[in-house]
Amino acid sequence: MGGRKQLKSRRQFLRKTLLGITGTSVLPNLAMATSTGTTVPGKDKHPAVAPNPVAGTHRNLFNGDTCVYFYNPELWLPEDFTLKTVTNARTGKPNPKPTPEGGPFSAKAIHRYVAMLAGSGIDTFVINANASRAWYPSRTMPSILDGYQRGDREFFRGHAVCVGAKKPEEEEAFIDSIMPFMNQYQDLIDAGVDWLAETSIACREQKIAPWVSIRMNDMHGATNAAGSFYNVPLLKQPGMRLKNYSYGLYNLPTRQGLNYEKQEVRDFMFAQIREVVEDYDFEGLELDWWRNPLCCEPNASAQTLAMMTDWFRQIRALTERKAQKKGRPYPLGLHIPGRLGILKSIGLDVATLCQEGIIDFISPSGFWCTTWDMPHDALRQQVGNRVAIYGVIEDGVNNLPTMDPVRNQALPMRYLSASPELMRANAAGKLAMGADGIEWFNFYSTDAPRIPGLRADYPSMRNIDKLDFLRGQPKQYSVGIGGRNSNMIPYDLPAQLPVSLEFNAHHAFNVAMCAEPASSGLELTIQIITNAADDVTILAVSFNGTWPQTKRNCVEKLLFPCGPLTQFTNQHVGYNYQFPVALIRDGWNEIVVENAGKQPITVACIELGVA
Repeated sequence: MGGRKQLKSRRQFLRKTLLGITGTSVLPNLAMATSTGTTVPGKDKHPAVAPNPVAGTHRNLFNGDTCVYFYNPELWLPEDFTLKTVTNARTGKPNPKPTPEGGPFSAKAIHRYVAMLAGSGIDTFVINANASRAWYPSRTMPSILDGYQRGDREFFRGHAVCVGAKKPEEEEAFIDSIMPFMNQYQDLIDAGVDWLAETSIACREQKIAPWVSIRMNDMHGATNAAGSFYNVPLLKQPGMRLKNYSYGLYNLPTRQGLNYEKQEVRDFMFAQIREVVEDYDFEGLELDWWRNPLCCEPNASAQTLAMMTDWFRQIRALTERKAQKKGRPYPLGLHIPGRLGILKSIGLDVATLCQEGIIDFISPSGFWCTTWDMPHDALRQQVGNRVAIYGVIEDGVNNLPTMDPVRNQALPMRYLSASPELMRANAAGKLAMGADGIEWFNFYSTDAPRIPGLRADYPSMRNIDKLDFLRGQPKQYSVGIGGRNSNMIPYDLPAQLPVSLEFNAHHAFNVAMCAEPASSGLELTIQIITNAADDVTILAVSFNGTWPQTKRNCVEKLLFPCGPLTQFTNQHVGYNYQFPVALIRDGWNEIVVENAGKQPITVACIELGVA
């Protein structure tokens, strides 16, 4: 790589970690889980499965992608970076958005970020190592900046079309933005810093568990498989890619990822997994099948399922060897969609992987929007009691556009991490449904757009994994909304909204919530949001079997602000209904909406506030 100084060796990083920081493990001495499980006679002489190496120890997980430190250097290196509106040297005009100026980027950002996570109650940091290429300076895999020399605009040009740049000026503007961003990675390379290894060091300094996540089929460069610098060489070969994923009236490049039926693909991904397990000082591994849910051709045969399950056994053997070497568990798990039947059709037999003890945890999630109705109870029945199930909180609330009236600015989606009420409610619903803990995904995306007044609320993550702590606190629940831009069909749960109601029609909606203390003094508000153009005359709402209520207040405001976003756009209007908070129960709660007026209406969104 051009201009690169010699990197510190893995051995140096490990020596620094072991001699300077360790001595006490961040994991307890738990029984090692095996691929077959063991039985332990209990008081009633009935056998019990082996203890899970995850549950009870890792409850508040933070998943950070390869860019987590680099999105906002002005926040983590304020002495070196300043956010400014600068004149573009190429165009001679001011850039439309403020950009960070300064540098170089340094490892201090990594240590400050991890320290902030520890101070916010995170016990496990799951750092993502790759997209298609490795984003760390790998010695065995193609890395993201292989062949780059600082200032080489042509290196990035092939990716412009992947972010929607079609005109020459749009292409140049993309390069203007991506090049200084990627130069931050080059700064660390020039300084001999491996940011992935540095993450583990920072975690040990803060006494939180360092885990690593591998994206199994990331498709950020899909639009230009041959030309994007994001893509591994294997993806450029048509014979290595999937061919039968598309159906209907589209043929998306994002569905043409690597085909795991090919031995070359399995060998390639295994080599990267082996590197991060054997050469780095992590204590757990997550395989991310949501980025993207592409494995084998649909309707996988029994032979294909068996082949993939055996491949996972090989990965399990890797992690068990590392666990034996370290003398403590090395959990293995999956970040996945919640529809296990769909996953089985593409070669991922999650139930078998769980039941055989090959994996220790699953993190079922939405693709970009968080889920409000993930059936953790039903998933438990499918995967058994040995496996930990995490409730994953994504940063997108749903596809309801909302307004910042002060700046007269609308956003197509709210960022959940800007609202402690949304954070509490999403966590409470998942824990009440039986989730063993919480995993945050894309939390930092709130800060990335640099919108005034919109900031991720890191301190509100503290104690979010404790259901008793959440009871009695203000919360805002919502219901998922379908939308092409943020739902990946058929993997996402089918969205409950929007729904059209004709005269004398009613519809039931389900949302996971937690019960509140009877003495809390709280009240439940159910907000039904319709299209502003609808003629809403008599709209009745029932909650958990109550007699339908028609008394309401017409409002333009959200139940709680989400950063600067406080009200609906002119497309929608809300109707608030009041109910006793004692009606809320742990787990599933039902809202029935009835159109008792003569004109059809559209229920665009449903929000529930506890305040």
